Amino acid sequence: MSAQTATTTGSSTTGRHDAPGWAVLGPGGIARRFLSQLPASGVGATIVAAGSSSPDRARAFATDAVEHGFADVAAVSYADALADPSVDAVYVSTVHTGHAALVLAALEAGKAVLCEKPLSPNHGTAMALADAARQAGLPLVEAYMYRFHPQTAALLDLVRQGSIGAVTHVDASFAFRSGDRTGRLFDVDTAGGGILDVGGYPVTMAAAIVQAATGVAAAEPTELTATGTLGPTGVDEWTVAHLTYTPGITASVRTGVRVQDENAVVVYGTTGKITLTDPWTLGEEPTIEVHTVDEEPRTLSFAGAHPYALEADATTAALADRRVDAPQMTLDESLAAARTLDRWRAAIDLRFPFEAETADIPTVSGRPLVVAAREPERTDVPMRYGEIAGVGKRMSRLVMGVDNQPDLAHASAIFDLFVEQGGNVFDTGYIYGGGVLEGRLGTWIRNRGVREDVVVITKGAHTPYCDPESLSRQLLESLERQGTDYADIYMMHRDDEDVPVGEFVDVLDEHRRAGRIRVYGGSNWSTARFDEANEYARANGRHEFEVLSNHFGLAEAYDVPWAGCRHATDAASKQWLEERQVPLLPWSSQARGFFTGRAKPEDTSDAELVRCYYSDENFERLRRASELGERFGVPATAIALAYVLNQPFPTFPLFGPRTIAEARSSMTGLSVDLTPEQVAWLDLRD
Repeated sequence: MSAQTATTTGSSTTGRHDAPGWAVLGPGGIARRFLSQLPASGVGATIVAAGSSSPDRARAFATDAVEHGFADVAAVSYADALADPSVDAVYVSTVHTGHAALVLAALEAGKAVLCEKPLSPNHGTAMALADAARQAGLPLVEAYMYRFHPQTAALLDLVRQGSIGAVTHVDASFAFRSGDRTGRLFDVDTAGGGILDVGGYPVTMAAAIVQAATGVAAAEPTELTATGTLGPTGVDEWTVAHLTYTPGITASVRTGVRVQDENAVVVYGTTGKITLTDPWTLGEEPTIEVHTVDEEPRTLSFAGAHPYALEADATTAALADRRVDAPQMTLDESLAAARTLDRWRAAIDLRFPFEAETADIPTVSGRPLVVAAREPERTDVPMRYGEIAGVGKRMSRLVMGVDNQPDLAHASAIFDLFVEQGGNVFDTGYIYGGGVLEGRLGTWIRNRGVREDVVVITKGAHTPYCDPESLSRQLLESLERQGTDYADIYMMHRDDEDVPVGEFVDVLDEHRRAGRIRVYGGSNWSTARFDEANEYARANGRHEFEVLSNHFGLAEAYDVPWAGCRHATDAASKQWLEERQVPLLPWSSQARGFFTGRAKPEDTSDAELVRCYYSDENFERLRRASELGERFGVPATAIALAYVLNQPFPTFPLFGPRTIAEARSSMTGLSVDLTPEQVAWLDLRD
């Protein structure tokens, strides 16, 4: 079966007339386990190609394949394997750091992908891979083969059925003692160590059990602490993590490559426990033992299953059914696991050299970044553009907030996506992340060589250091952190109305004349104080304030999240903006999640959301946004963004997506054109 056939016919795996063809990319030890079990495929899957950077390894694997009944396996390069029309799916089984490039290449070639765990060494790269699969409409399945075994399915059924009452704790381990400190497991350049090699097993098992117990789709711990030992080569050799999940379920997970553990899973509940003594390697007859207060102990046996064949069949079933993942291990679960493994490594201070804050992290594809904003004639990107006098660059109407990126790999992946979709404006501040985030943005800009393509908004002079001297000191420090000599737009992050406004205007104008600032303005400034600043500027030959960044959005704000913040959602502020045509760079245009669906009149669990936005009027705005969203085929969040973009004054809304998926969801609002009547209707003015 070809991938094209699956796409056009929608044939299902069951009753398939031709067997799916597989290519193995990275024919090492685990690939041979895959090879040994694939003859048990329920759909007659066959291996047609072995791809490797080493011709000798590819030929050796092709020879071994004959022993398992697969003749005529082509021993080829990675590129030739992916170009083979008889290949429907690929099994990526290289070292961890080799996964990303091969996964992307396979998806671009139209192949389904089964990728050995972990998808990548970190969440930043993993979310780029998941996004590529979703955009291609092709399966990407992380090869935690135990998730496809009937023993695991039975365990999760027992949990769902309440066989041991309410789940309270999970104990899971996968650790072994390697003979010496050589090879990929002890190499920081290939992301060695226990956490990424086998620590994902207990992490994903604990998550699956919590999911079964609670019904959530992808569980992540709300708290994670860990201790561990980094060995002489720099990788984790033994580590223990303690996890807490909502609603109070805890887990203890262990992993290592220099300590042998029991490698078992025990699930504790209010009426008993469930034990798996062979949860990972799954030998000839793995068993589940169930002990409860009301029944005699019982043992369930699961002989004869072949998990590698099962994960292969699940992948080609997803291809036939036009899904992007398999229900046994979804993309959302893989991304949740990647975030958890990142947190585990961070808790023991483990970061690989290629992830360092100073590292030259390339794009996930390895190709040069496509800067869509350079090509104004392009029509295949969603971005809208505008201009602010004095900046000297065309600006994307959507502004990426530099405040939700936990590391450089994550920042690089999400910034790359934003730029490839036409974005080029970034908002950062002196206080964000204690200065780390400004440096992170600067490193990414330097790595990509895009300083003259992007617009950087820099904010400083935050309470309690809101004075002319602090403004100058923080500006110079921000520029140093970012590795640049100017700010495209500089905004005072707060105002101190006890300081004569002229003192602020004088120092800002001085920096502008020195070339350190191109355009300046205020964030969280009152409209009256803004006017006063410009009256002083005009009277004294200074440059005027040109931009304002206050809270603005569809939901009217009744309070603000942080002290000193100001909003512009009231009628008088809207009139002021329309009359003066001051460019507004609104923050929190999504009202801190009010339009995502989590705000409900009966749910008052988020005190801040309630304090700032709960009112009958705002819930009516939410209802109208949802109604209009159905008409446009977009979520209410997209309508909320479109409301901001379609104001009668220039707006450049800030958004702070935590993931690529969130960024894409927000950007759907760029496709919505609202009439003035619809804008008024959303705002209850009609």
